[in-house]
Amino acid sequence: MTKRFVVGITGASGAAYAQRCIQLLLDAGAEIHLVVSPLGQRLLHDELAMEGVDLQTLAGRSAIDGQLDALHFYNYRDVGALIASGSFQCDGMVIIPCSSNTLSAVAGGSGQNLLHRAAQVTLKEHRRLVLVHREMPLSLVDIRNMKLATEAGAVIAPANPGFYMLPQSIDELVDFVVARVLDLIGVDHHLNVRWGEKEMEKIK
Repeated sequence: MTKRFVVGITGASGAAYAQRCIQLLLDAGAEIHLVVSPLGQRLLHDELAMEGVDLQTLAGRSAIDGQLDALHFYNYRDVGALIASGSFQCDGMVIIPCSSNTLSAVAGGSGQNLLHRAAQVTLKEHRRLVLVHREMPLSLVDIRNMKLATEAGAVIAPANPGFYMLPQSIDELVDFVVARVLDLIGVDHHLNVRWGEKEMEKIK
């Protein structure tokens, strides 16, 4: 059965994380339901030079031959959209990157726009919600909001790449973070991010 995920993009720096996550989800055969905040759109413009939300660029593929059929985009203000309902069946939600403002909205139970509403639905239906927070340093407000969101069932996954795989490029750092996110939502990948696996393969 095809896995289905809601993906949110907000205004914290880290557009490359969102782009790579979408690409790998599509590569894995998943269906994506995407919502982008206004500051998320500004982020895509500033960091990926997008005019509006360019689905082809985000997905890394063209609309030819139905290659984008699994990527569905929603208006941020449309709180009556499909993904705003608990009856919408999905396998989880990822907000990548997740700003402190969005973290606060999730922790406080806000549902005033589609992105926040979809997050609240994910929590109330006891589905996996991963918040890829990408701001530093953390204020006490951020820390308390992380506690509240975690108590509500969310997973806080800060965009903190590891260096033990000796990365040689920014792409490898991005892949490290995105691979951890995919692990959290149960999506298979073949990214080289696991400590000791090469040694284990040699033993075998």
